Amino acid sequence: MTFPTIKLPERALRLAQNLISMPKAVYFSLPILIGLTVFMAVSEAPGILRDWTISQNPVKLVNGDIRDGKCSTRKGFFTTCEAHLNYAYNGQTYDRDVEIMFVDIHAGDYDTDLVISGDHPDLATLSLGLDMLWNRIITLAVFVALLGGACIAMIFQILRVWRARGQLHRAAQLAPVPVEITTFQRRGKRLTVTYTDKIAGRKTGRAAHTNFEPGQEPLVVGAKDGKPVALAVWHGNTALPVLLDSRLERIDMAAQERASILAPLTAELGGQPLELIAQGKKGPTVMARLARVFLVILLFIVGIFGYWVWYVTSAESQFTSPAMDLNNMMPAPLNRWGCDQLKKRFGDQRAPFGCAASDFTSWK
Repeated sequence: MTFPTIKLPERALRLAQNLISMPKAVYFSLPILIGLTVFMAVSEAPGILRDWTISQNPVKLVNGDIRDGKCSTRKGFFTTCEAHLNYAYNGQTYDRDVEIMFVDIHAGDYDTDLVISGDHPDLATLSLGLDMLWNRIITLAVFVALLGGACIAMIFQILRVWRARGQLHRAAQLAPVPVEITTFQRRGKRLTVTYTDKIAGRKTGRAAHTNFEPGQEPLVVGAKDGKPVALAVWHGNTALPVLLDSRLERIDMAAQERASILAPLTAELGGQPLELIAQGKKGPTVMARLARVFLVILLFIVGIFGYWVWYVTSAESQFTSPAMDLNNMMPAPLNRWGCDQLKKRFGDQRAPFGCAASDFTSWK
């Protein structure tokens, strides 16, 4: 399918600045995704490495004591198990907290034993953790790959936009190209547009974002599959095309030159310039809505994590609720670190829930 186009002068032309933008949500969500990736790796990798070491020379202890063992299943298959292990080996007594995470479709209780490393008796785990070792490795790898992949994709997208914006500072030959407008949103007099290069020419499939000043509209030349098609230009060898406005004010040219370029296009379109508003105002896409929901979830998680850090490092009382319940739900390494921070400040007082030993009073 071909669309009406324009013929630009055969000379290097300069474009206005900051014509390619990046949604603020990308900058905001990137550190959150990085934090979640690091948190997942730090919280689960040590336990997997510990159990891998134990699996090289496992020793099952019949007289070991498994206390406060419990497993929680979320979404029907995402399971987290934790327990406090107390055992004696070669005359030495050990206390360890263990938490494991894996994916399993299971109903009822799990049967498990206490297992230690014959080479390093200070390392202890549940036999369930060894049975699910490869399950746990794959689960962690998938989570880190998904979160880390999203981080890398965002970083690459940001760098590509920055590089393209830097190249737009100089004059270059412009080549018109039709692009598909995938989404647009009006906020007051400001128009934000997302467009994709997948109709003609290079067909890179790359999406870009731009903001139009009040009174400006994209140079719409038709529609494809119910979506508006507008004209953009390749600026030299930049990685992203730049969307044009309906009056070509984004190109540094004289007003008379703009008018002479637009005249044939206006005649071809029947003398009625197309406007984006004529396509009907569109709301956010499904992906945009999902992204917003995901962002809200991420903000909630970060807020909870920040509240927990404040509790263990700065709270005036170790019995602050619901912070102490939150600390109890943290993965074993984080719970242990949090209890250590609380003990530094309240070690001469009664231990709170989540940090109390089996007598519910002293620190574990």
